[in-house]
Amino acid sequence: MTIAEMLGQSGVMTLLGMGTVFGFLIVLIIAVTVMGKIFNALGLNKDAPSPAGKTGPAASGAGNAAVTAAISAAVTEYQKNN
Repeated sequence: MTIAEMLGQSGVMTLLGMGTVFGFLIVLIIAVTVMGKIFNALGLNKDAPSPAGKTGPAASGAGNAAVTAAISAAVTEYQKNN
């Protein structure tokens, strides 16, 4: 087997492998998109933002201020110790 034949074979194998991976990724993207649409249609998406009319614990200003204060205190303490 000559070097030219080996290079030709390796090129074909490279393209075949890359084509397989690309095809799998396309199928994966399509599957995730379809599953997302199915979950949205059935109302099974727990992480979706709530409608504008509804308020939850995360929507309150005091809760966000407390979280911001806790994070600021933790960062300050970390910077002081390091």
